[in-house]
Amino acid sequence: MKHTPTIRAELDRYLQQEGMSLTQFGHIAGMNRGIVSAIVTGNKSMSVNQLDLITEAMGLPEGHFYDLFIENYIIDHPPNMRRIERFLYRCAELDKLDAIRRVVGAIMDNLLYSPKLFEIAEELLSQGRHAAALLLYEGVAEAERYQHSERLAICQYRIFTIQVGDDQSQNLKAATLFEPFVERLDEIEQLDALKDLTNVYRSLRKWDKVDEMAKKMRAKAEIQYTLKHQQNSREHTEFTDKLSRPLFVYISYAGLLCASVCEAQGDYQQALDYTYTYDNLDWVMETDEVTLHWIGLFKHWAKANIIVNKLLSGDIKVLQDYIEYIDAAEDTTQDDKVIQLLNIMIAANRYNIDVSNIVKRFEAEIVSLSQHSSSDMYTQQVVPDYFAWCGYELAHYHLHRNSYDDGFKHLMYSMVSYHILNNETYFINCMGLFLHFREHATPETKANFLNLIEKVWMNNVKKNGTVDRRG
Repeated sequence: MKHTPTIRAELDRYLQQEGMSLTQFGHIAGMNRGIVSAIVTGNKSMSVNQLDLITEAMGLPEGHFYDLFIENYIIDHPPNMRRIERFLYRCAELDKLDAIRRVVGAIMDNLLYSPKLFEIAEELLSQGRHAAALLLYEGVAEAERYQHSERLAICQYRIFTIQVGDDQSQNLKAATLFEPFVERLDEIEQLDALKDLTNVYRSLRKWDKVDEMAKKMRAKAEIQYTLKHQQNSREHTEFTDKLSRPLFVYISYAGLLCASVCEAQGDYQQALDYTYTYDNLDWVMETDEVTLHWIGLFKHWAKANIIVNKLLSGDIKVLQDYIEYIDAAEDTTQDDKVIQLLNIMIAANRYNIDVSNIVKRFEAEIVSLSQHSSSDMYTQQVVPDYFAWCGYELAHYHLHRNSYDDGFKHLMYSMVSYHILNNETYFINCMGLFLHFREHATPETKANFLNLIEKVWMNNVKKNGTVDRRG
């Protein structure tokens, strides 16, 4: 039978090895002799704080004994949630994710511990310790998988938001797994969940799902908005205060999303109809500063999108209107500028318009293509896709006008971006464009292209475990 070593045995061995008394060690560790003695003799259990003091006094790295702590005081012991809570926070601080995983696995057979672990996960999330929080949410979700609790749905929502990242294939998987849980959230939290889901589907260009989620969000938001003003109660106002945006925004944003679906499908008239709808916000009853800010944003977006839809439908004369709008717009972000450039480049490539002078005006934005902020699901998911797309359209424009250096530079940026996003379809589109113009590429550009293809191939081999069995 294998005997598990103990922390107190390690401490006792250290004291003998160093020839140190309990009093001397207690002085170094900042603990009184009685506590050290009780720990060594096994008459007293140990707190995480005491373990940290002992570890430091022994000259060992932080968390050195955490695996033993789990063995000695958590596994096969009645869970002490006060001790476990402090231990989990310390593991999160030290990024000891394996230790957190072991603790969760040891105690989650009992559903009684779900509420406390969920509470700890929420606190870790608020601290920005997403990886640690994810392990707890996953543990609670697994334990409650046969329950139909709101807590299970919230866990799935948190797991979804934490897991969404650069890899679009993984994002699709995360969205697909989370979607069935939306209806189990409370009515108000469903709105933010649908907004986040829709933005992920939008970044993936899953337009049927964008349309479906946006219409669900609008229907639910309209019900809540009606209830709010029928009841006009403080209770309902406090309920809606949980939202990340004013309630009316979810109704109007749904219209903007539906317009984007129509635009992507080439139905520019229907896109305009949706745009005119979210441009008209006379029905909004609130007049506070935040509401007025959002109304201003929708007016700003509508004005731009009306021009863009006309431009993309082939009404070339509105291009100058778009430039004047861009020049007059205030507080335009770098992300906005790149999206504006993307709209221009799509129209230029579609209708063979010379926009070389306009491209020069966007030099700063072109330089910053690889830099963007990430503060919410839109900037985290939709904007990177637009940046990669803009690189492709710029490459298409320059290559078809014999400006090969600029064309291949933008094409390589777009290829790298789509590789990071793990978007195979658009990566292959970039490859096709490169091969079409390959005879104009310099040897260095060809070498960079082949190196990238080999890197992508090797990554796929590692990911899929594929090996060449020939010979």
